Amino acid sequence: MESDDHEISVSVNGVRYRRRVESRLLLSDFLRHDLALAGTHVGCEHGVCGACTVLLDGEPVRSCLMLAVQAENHEISTIEGLATKDGTYHPLQQAMHDHHGLQCGYCTPGILMTMTAFLDENLTPSEDEVREALSGNLCRCTGYQNIVDAVMAAAARMRG
Repeated sequence: MESDDHEISVSVNGVRYRRRVESRLLLSDFLRHDLALAGTHVGCEHGVCGACTVLLDGEPVRSCLMLAVQAENHEISTIEGLATKDGTYHPLQQAMHDHHGLQCGYCTPGILMTMTAFLDENLTPSEDEVREALSGNLCRCTGYQNIVDAVMAAAARMRG
């Protein structure tokens, strides 16, 4: 019987990891269990809620729908890598704090990663564009207005 394991090399938050993983291991489970980066939350496990969103080479992906072996030779960014090394919040994290853009916080890592990629492409968004970009992330607590306000404030801060 042939082994179902694969050696992968992946960069996560700027750190290169080489691990042996099963073919069927989800990227979300690899991040949470193999690398102990538990900030990536798993909600629906169907790619609907967005809680597990991470960046793959700068693009948002649902880590519950992707296999760890698919991340071979790619750069993954998770919520743990958003703040600077000295702990200074990313402008989006600070804006979420300042504008009360979270309540229970379960959806927050996925929202932050989705909005990071969005703001990387559009630093002058309209409120409607922010809402459209947020539409793939479900939040049951906030009603979204404070999240939208936070994204708009972060965009303004990032523009200077």
